[in-house]
Amino acid sequence: MKNITQMARARAGEITPEIEAVAKKERRDAEFIRERVAKGSVVIPANIRHTKLSACGIGRELYTKINANIGNSSLSSCPKLELEKLNYAVKYGADTVMDLSTGGGIINIRRAILAASTVPIGTVPVYEVLARCKDPDKITKDLIMEVIRDQAAEGVDYMTIHTGLLQEHIELAKKRKLRIVSRGGSILARWMQKFNAQNPFYELFDEILDVCRQYDVTLSLGDGMRPG
Repeated sequence: MKNITQMARARAGEITPEIEAVAKKERRDAEFIRERVAKGSVVIPANIRHTKLSACGIGRELYTKINANIGNSSLSSCPKLELEKLNYAVKYGADTVMDLSTGGGIINIRRAILAASTVPIGTVPVYEVLARCKDPDKITKDLIMEVIRDQAAEGVDYMTIHTGLLQEHIELAKKRKLRIVSRGGSILARWMQKFNAQNPFYELFDEILDVCRQYDVTLSLGDGMRPG
């Protein structure tokens, strides 16, 4: 497979147009950005299918970035409203935007957002997995990979996948004051307990990486818990 990711190209010594754009925004030399992308201390979420994107760098020694969360719920589903949220988020300074839709019409909403957005768009795939199967007990590895492939092919720049919460952590999490605080972590904890099985995102990690490499999707690793 041809290396098309920003990291692979940076490691090969290439200063990509995205690296040039980030260097300009960060007021840094392009070689400075290339070196840090190559070693992994800076990421440039830039799916090759997200054609309207204006590249953004995230990581050490760069300006602090602002993320805005948008998305529908089971009570509302309207691409037009989500585009309004996107426009306001970017207007007031969001560097990245996450589509956290959990209701109906998720695919149409995401496609509309990707078509309009100049900033990187992120998702939490398990939300769409649950929206498709309707019942946490019906989550399967095949469905997880189907959703991740679909989102990557549509142009999603980064995804949060909950790989850090393992089956052996659940009983320990119950003893914590805050327990499991993320929706994604809670969904997976229920699934692992129901089927006495390991976290499917953890077990599928290599396959997920293959998809990410194909489209240059950046991963944000969610743990499902917070310090405390």
